[in-house]
Amino acid sequence: MGTRYISALLIALSISLNLSAQKKSKGPIIKEYGAVWAIEQPDFKVDTTKTYRAVFDIMNSPESHDKVNASIETAARFLNMHAQSGVPAENLKAALVVHNQASKDIISDTAYQKRYGTANPNSELIKALQHAGVDIIFCGQSSNARGFPKEDLMEGVQLSLSAMTALIHLQDQEYRLIKF
Repeated sequence: MGTRYISALLIALSISLNLSAQKKSKGPIIKEYGAVWAIEQPDFKVDTTKTYRAVFDIMNSPESHDKVNASIETAARFLNMHAQSGVPAENLKAALVVHNQASKDIISDTAYQKRYGTANPNSELIKALQHAGVDIIFCGQSSNARGFPKEDLMEGVQLSLSAMTALIHLQDQEYRLIKF
């Protein structure tokens, strides 16, 4: 083996060790969900004095009935990454507007069990988000179109006329639309 090969191998090993040493971390707001990477010395700085208002348009859902909806978990990541970066929890405002395929993700465990034969995998995440002050708003049009009546919703989920109405209303309150 040549010196060049050994040097390249040592550099690759060093990079690999550094990357494996970095881990995503959860919390401090949502402790069981929303793991994020720490970004050391970003060029585009986080304004820790600003109030961040985000509304997440949640319309997609995994086909599997036993997987957490990653789009919903994005709200937990939003809260955790900003709190980890020094933004006070009281300066973080978030809402989810749920419709379309994601309608199933906000029904109670009882209703989910009846339809899909298992507990709702999103229950604990939704409860944690609500406990952190996140508003969960469900589209009334999806409620009727997809057969998820108000009585099947998880406790605390608000029913709106439509997702469009809720999105407009929240954006009028200076919430910024986040759509993935």
